[in-house]
Amino acid sequence: MSKLTKKQKKIAEMLEGFSQPASAVDAIKKLKEISKEVSHFNETVECHMRLGIEVKHADQQVRSTTVLPAGLGKTVRVCVIAKGAKATEALNAGADAAGAEEIIEKIEGGWFEFDTLIATPDCMGMLGKLGRVLGPKGLMPNPKTGTVTLDVAGAVKDAKAGKVEFRADKQGMIHCPIGKVEFSEEDLVKNFATLADAILRAKPASAKGTYVKSVYLTTTMGPGIKLDSKNLATEVREVVG
Repeated sequence: MSKLTKKQKKIAEMLEGFSQPASAVDAIKKLKEISKEVSHFNETVECHMRLGIEVKHADQQVRSTTVLPAGLGKTVRVCVIAKGAKATEALNAGADAAGAEEIIEKIEGGWFEFDTLIATPDCMGMLGKLGRVLGPKGLMPNPKTGTVTLDVAGAVKDAKAGKVEFRADKQGMIHCPIGKVEFSEEDLVKNFATLADAILRAKPASAKGTYVKSVYLTTTMGPGIKLDSKNLATEVREVVG
């Protein structure tokens, strides 16, 4: 049996007597305490949720977006593929780069100085040849996530404000950040509740049985703390209404 590191021992000590499954409020409070003691950087707080869905069935895919009220605590670089007035609209809304052919040429040349790529419908044909490059990076615009739209100003503002995408993987798991550990407890709770509410609302009509199997909150280098999934909907309603 391998020996525990000093950090692992400290975490174990701080979790002694801590009751799990816990509420999101208690879990976030404990994660902040642990991070303060054992970490030397502003960790990301993450939510990991296992859903009771059959992902192989097309009608049980869970994928959507939501805007976290307190943001993600990082600067989001937004690039918009649009022509003429729409490109100008995007820049005026705060986009870091906007254009059509010239932007696509830069991407073809290996330029990826952006975190979110938005496109107007008329420009999607131009992006087709970049699918094999953008797809694996999770950057290909998609109508389902609001990144293919004529409302480029709204899309840019949402991305800058902390819009996150969640998507169930092949195991029915959703992994999504909800902010930084240095956020206030209130902001992290609001962000978590907003994400959880969006996931609950995205439940496929054909999904049977228990929808949320398990929920854990953790930090980049911290422990996973199990939440009470049976009480999740009630806890979320108390925060988001």
